Amino acid sequence: MEPSNTRDPRYYHRVVDCQWACPAHTDVPQYIRLIAEGRYTDAYMLNRVSNVFPGILGRTCDRPCEPACRRTRVDGKPVAICRLKRVTADLRESVRHRLPEIPAEKNGKRIALIGGGPASLTVANDLMPLGYECVLYEALDKLGGLMLTNIPAFRLPVRVLQEEIGFITDMGVDVRLNTRVNSLKALVEGEDGFDAVFVGVGAPRGKNLELPGRYDSDRIHIGIEWLESISFQHIDSVGERVLVIGVGNTAMDCCRAAKRLGGQDVKVMARRGRRDFKASEWELEDAEDEKVEVLEYHSPKEFVVEEGVLKGMKFDIVEWYEDDKGKQRARPVEEVFIPCDDVVLAIGQDNAFPWIERDMGIEFNDWDMPVVDRGTMQCSLPGVFFGGDAAWGPENIIWAVEHGHQAAISIHNHCQGIPLAERPAFGMNLISQKMGIHEWSYSNEYNPASRTPMRYVDLEERLRSIGTEAELGFSVEETAREVQRCLNCDIQTDFAANLCIECDACIDVCPLQCLTITENGDESDLRQRLTAPAENLAQLLFVSEDLPQTHRVMVKDEDLCVHCGLCAERCPTAAWDMKKSDLLIPYAGHEKWPTIATV
Repeated sequence: MEPSNTRDPRYYHRVVDCQWACPAHTDVPQYIRLIAEGRYTDAYMLNRVSNVFPGILGRTCDRPCEPACRRTRVDGKPVAICRLKRVTADLRESVRHRLPEIPAEKNGKRIALIGGGPASLTVANDLMPLGYECVLYEALDKLGGLMLTNIPAFRLPVRVLQEEIGFITDMGVDVRLNTRVNSLKALVEGEDGFDAVFVGVGAPRGKNLELPGRYDSDRIHIGIEWLESISFQHIDSVGERVLVIGVGNTAMDCCRAAKRLGGQDVKVMARRGRRDFKASEWELEDAEDEKVEVLEYHSPKEFVVEEGVLKGMKFDIVEWYEDDKGKQRARPVEEVFIPCDDVVLAIGQDNAFPWIERDMGIEFNDWDMPVVDRGTMQCSLPGVFFGGDAAWGPENIIWAVEHGHQAAISIHNHCQGIPLAERPAFGMNLISQKMGIHEWSYSNEYNPASRTPMRYVDLEERLRSIGTEAELGFSVEETAREVQRCLNCDIQTDFAANLCIECDACIDVCPLQCLTITENGDESDLRQRLTAPAENLAQLLFVSEDLPQTHRVMVKDEDLCVHCGLCAERCPTAAWDMKKSDLLIPYAGHEKWPTIATV
């Protein structure tokens, strides 16, 4: 294998599993260390650079970082990254004086943003400090998009949503509420003189369930529309017996909302088994803690309505099997009737673009979705960009934020005459953490503490009101305990081959057997010849340059390393050092980074 290029920012970025897994590349280890030092405001601001909404995402993120967390390979449970993010929002001081300054003199470019959700807000957040004029069109009388209408207040308090949205709109965004865009052509070709348009309208149409009896009662609801009606206080009650059809996160919000609106017997109905549920594990746990019953292998068959009154639903209990082509199929075993007063359909969301004319040069695919370049976020009509759920269907908030960042880069390029494909590069600082012979500037001791459980408001009290936030958040003491579980994966074992004397001291002291000095070879061969075979192909192998003594190579399995620093402490020649890799993330207006700094 060729020597690993650890001066390429992407190399160490991939080693920091949590940051690599985060769509917005949030610097998780660094903000956790700031929390450990009690620097909550600094940690919040570091979060805000990449994910824009620390308080919102600290409560609602789908947490792609946590399954990737290296701690799961040690004790099975990831660091509570998302809940620590919330800590930065809960315990910080005022940050308004630390927000980007907005130039009084604009650059002459005007950008239209359609939809007031996280993607459009992120675009405004990135472009306003560069002197752009941003005009945001929102059909409702409040901003937030599906963060407002589809995430109930018991998960996301309105005050948190409004404050973080306000940080962006107070930059001077021209917000036009109660203004529905009915024609994209009129906006693009109109007299307002927009230099670019960003579409961030989400996926606003809930999927229906066309079964007998569907339109015979007004007690059958579309999930996202029902949650929106609750959010705007158009609905404040529900029947005692509620069936929620679907097993995604929206279904979990629906069933938990039903419990707070008077539902006593609330059931979630699933066609498949639990391992195939789309809902996040913690969302499902919260629902079941609130006495929601989950019934597996129930396939909806019919709504039973008598004289306009919903009586219940018929279901086929099904078993799943694999057909001769390897495809999963369901076959009914028996039919059951389950009584109910209300049914909430939470089986997915679709996009809806009736307001985009099909003769203006925007290509649509077979699913009636605009064809959007995943790198630039531009559709086939130059100057028109998409992001969030409007681009490729329902995803999560952190993906919408990253779409917004990339779209802002593209809009800036478009307006400045720079080719959209010329993306600003990632940079990196790489700085030694050595403080003394056996002392580092980070805590390298392994803490065996188990994951800190979340505290909740008493069940009876939290179900009394839909506005009572269910989670209490971590206390200062709980926070201090949880941050110690982080393994500091951005503190890298940085190796200088020319200093190695092949004494094997590092190999002897490594607690995870992740180091090997051996003859070079191809990757599949090397992976099997290591002290411990490297079986996780998704993780890198570090391969050094030839060692000066024998021309063998130092090989390290990045998958096993817990960044304890023992190799660097033991090395008599300082061939190993512990260096913090700081990923420099490019945003709109950052055309290039200075030369990589290494110390």
